[in-house]
Amino acid sequence: MKTNPLWTRRIGLALLAFALLAAMAFVLTSTGPLAPTRITVIKVATARLQPSIFGIGAVEAQRSTLIGPTQAGRVLSVMVDVGELVQAGQLLAEMDPVDLDQRLVALNASIARAYSGEVSARALLADATARQRLAAVNAKRNQALADQKLIGAATMEARQQEKLSADAAVQAAQANLRGQGQERARLVAEQQALAKQRANVQLYASAPGVVVAREAEPGSTVVAGQAVLRLVDPTSLWVKVRVDQGRSAGLAIGLPAQIVLRSRPAAPVLGRVARVELLADSVTEERIAEVAFDTMPLDVAIGELAEVTLALPQTPEALLLPNAAVQHWQGVTGVWRLRNGRPEFAAVLLGARSLDGQVQALEGLEAGDTVVVYSAKALSPGARVSVVNALVKAPANGTAQ
Repeated sequence: MKTNPLWTRRIGLALLAFALLAAMAFVLTSTGPLAPTRITVIKVATARLQPSIFGIGAVEAQRSTLIGPTQAGRVLSVMVDVGELVQAGQLLAEMDPVDLDQRLVALNASIARAYSGEVSARALLADATARQRLAAVNAKRNQALADQKLIGAATMEARQQEKLSADAAVQAAQANLRGQGQERARLVAEQQALAKQRANVQLYASAPGVVVAREAEPGSTVVAGQAVLRLVDPTSLWVKVRVDQGRSAGLAIGLPAQIVLRSRPAAPVLGRVARVELLADSVTEERIAEVAFDTMPLDVAIGELAEVTLALPQTPEALLLPNAAVQHWQGVTGVWRLRNGRPEFAAVLLGARSLDGQVQALEGLEAGDTVVVYSAKALSPGARVSVVNALVKAPANGTAQ
């Protein structure tokens, strides 16, 4: 039987077209837009969560001292430099005393003069007192003679007048002595005040510390209260850390901390929360706490940045799921859960979170539920899905492609 070439060609083209359609359908349903969405899943299990608080901070000194004059003046000399360890009572700098020394000399002379005046007033008081006693004796003697009618009334009146004058002279001498004493006391007080001003010209360390800054150099003019030197107590260093207000629940004094300094990222340092500031930063929406070192690290620099992780107490057992599984769909927070191989959205009440990406599921799930962690594209209820181990395959060298 002879085969018709035309029909053979038509059958071949039909088979080729069918194969192309089948291949296209396979591509569309396996890797194309009609293919199942590739997903990774995890089974929800019950466990304890170790919540933590993370923050960024900088090393600061709890106790720092600003050394400066109490009056405006010119810096005469600075005896210490940055980095030097100083002791309490050590002379650090000196201001120009200008005319304080001359004023002290003048006040000392005035005090000596006031003392001489006080001695003179005391002598005058002694003389007036002696005259008063003599006048009193004469008045008493003349009173006896007057009673016997041996002297006249005029003589008696003269003796009375002498006694009154003597009494007045004693009062005047006493007042003069008090005035001289008060004047000397005033001059002594001025001398003490000027001596304190002269002493304040010399700037001493009030406590042991390390010089971290020279704010003024010799020849500079500073105002009252302006710092010439800045000291810190090297044993009082801590980290002033800032944490997000939204994740600061549980922040309290005594929480253990792990401090990673920028200069030594591979050697974390242990610490503990020493203080939680009551005033939060409303602009950056952060809370501020100070974390003290358990053991002071060597060569730590003030102002060095640090990453701080605060460990909160473990939570009671609850369902845990990866934070990446939490989605927002139609304004509701929840997860995509597999039911009979198809995804459905389940609203979930979330609890505490940990820094390793775990979150508590307080309501909405049961132990053993399979939830979607990652998906190749957005899911919808009842969508076709394909469970895979990873959405992106890694080559042998470990670099994702």
